[in-house]
Amino acid sequence: MEESIPKLQQNKVNDKRPQFGNRVLSNCDNVFQHNSWDNVVWDEEQQKLAQIKVNENSTIILSDEKIQKYEKAADKYWDKFYGIHENKFFKDRHWLFTEFPELAPDVVKQNIKQPLRSTSENTENHQNIHIKILDVPSKKGSKILEIGCGVGNTIFPILLYNTDPNLFVYGCDFSAKAIDILKQNIAYDTSRCKAFVLDVTQEKWETPFEPESLDIIILIFVLSAIHPEKMKYVIQQVHKYLKSGGLVLFRDYGRYDLAQLRFKKGSCLAENFYVRGDGTRVYFFTQEEIRILFTSCGFTEEQNLVDRRLQVNRGKQLKMYRVWIQGKYRK
Repeated sequence: MEESIPKLQQNKVNDKRPQFGNRVLSNCDNVFQHNSWDNVVWDEEQQKLAQIKVNENSTIILSDEKIQKYEKAADKYWDKFYGIHENKFFKDRHWLFTEFPELAPDVVKQNIKQPLRSTSENTENHQNIHIKILDVPSKKGSKILEIGCGVGNTIFPILLYNTDPNLFVYGCDFSAKAIDILKQNIAYDTSRCKAFVLDVTQEKWETPFEPESLDIIILIFVLSAIHPEKMKYVIQQVHKYLKSGGLVLFRDYGRYDLAQLRFKKGSCLAENFYVRGDGTRVYFFTQEEIRILFTSCGFTEEQNLVDRRLQVNRGKQLKMYRVWIQGKYRK
């Protein structure tokens, strides 16, 4: 919400993300001192303002005809998106090993203590430290799949930092354009990774791996693009292809994120589900929805937290609140 916001408080200790949470806004801090603040909470007034905005932008639900149009042509809208932006829209996710140290080689997981993302003057130093730490192969390989891999902004950092010679990373996306762009990247090494087109909402999956063969499946800002009625089937398939003991790493949009509050009337497809101006869709989750979704499909919850971030535009003196849900679920 880009407006006057009630006073922030420090979040409860057990709600903090274990690796981040290093820049917490206190009552005596100048909110515009940094570009972002971690682990913030909202008071009742701010929560009510957010709900009012959601109520307003949800008053008009699109017709069944339009809803079906966006469902049937979902891959075409994402093809168009990647055709316009190619690989320039997303930044590589160098924060992955801070949030998800499971993606690093086993031998160095315990050494990952410093955030990859830091103040601008220290970012390069922190990343150099991590490249050095992670450049240690382990004796045990892993098979990783990213669903909704896009143009590889998660896959390529994994391949760069995790030099385990036995590691193999798969990536799938239902946008053929995204997969084409990914394969053109000079970092695409077919001896260590394979990208392929797959619509995970379809009944039958054609994959280059067998059921119960994957160690980790990554779902980062992808489940939100799927119709809510099809989400459970996707998670059931995820369970099918993971090994016993395998892990899902999840991160996606949370309820009342800035992106949800910015929608105008006439963009709502269903409750908390919207279509953007470019035809792509997005859902906004609660922690409980994610918990029920995974546990009802046979997973055990290891992490489920809300990542509330305050981002500021110091030049325009604007406050922008981001809300993401992060979880880890074990088969």
